[in-house]
Amino acid sequence: MYLDVIDFRNFYSEQLGRTVRREIRTTIARRWSSVGDQRILGFGYATPFLDPFRTDAERVFAFMPAQQGVVNWPSSDESATALVDEDALPLPDACLDRILVVHALEHSDRPRELLREFWRVLAPGGRILIVVPNRRGYLARVDRTPFGFGRPFSRGQLTSLLRETLFSPVSWGPALYMTPVPRFMSIELTHRLARVGALLSPAFAGAIYVEATKQMYQGVTESRRKRLANALKPVLVPAPSAMSLDPRKDQAG
Repeated sequence: MYLDVIDFRNFYSEQLGRTVRREIRTTIARRWSSVGDQRILGFGYATPFLDPFRTDAERVFAFMPAQQGVVNWPSSDESATALVDEDALPLPDACLDRILVVHALEHSDRPRELLREFWRVLAPGGRILIVVPNRRGYLARVDRTPFGFGRPFSRGQLTSLLRETLFSPVSWGPALYMTPVPRFMSIELTHRLARVGALLSPAFAGAIYVEATKQMYQGVTESRRKRLANALKPVLVPAPSAMSLDPRKDQAG
């Protein structure tokens, strides 16, 4: 179940949210350093991370699921956001170059159908980058950030889900080392402590990201291959010896 869009907006307007936004933007920038003349969709609540692409990309816009609600973005220009059904995106096939998914997959009741829609609208050679709460991370166990809600993922779970929906993962990594800030600690001090923790145990980062490409074919399993082989066998006809070779007998009959 999705959080309300107002909850997301309020979080990213606070000091902790701004720090989280900076961390995730840095992660995304390392993967998508060049987006010239490309069409980029942000899905979920991805607008805090889309601003850096508006200068170079051909088009940048955002879809927000109906269960979550929608807000206008960007604030300084005409709105580029829309409210959509997650399993019926209002886009033609193969029209996007990149899709950024944040605060979406972990909240969806139908993650496979959602990923299938992303596959449909992504162009051949296009890429999708997904940020989700880390199942082993501390943030998945507290509710001071949006990463404490929804279903967290392990790397193995996310890999299986992507392969089922015809995506090939190409890179992985921790997406967030920031931890919720105790009242007696400053943002910067907590940020430094999180960096130390990342060096000691990077597997426990608050979130993980995966970048994947769209597969253009689907493999055939061995059992399916056998069924296809049997289905393509020729139908046997009666042998010549079992048929009448005397035309007079045929006429008499």
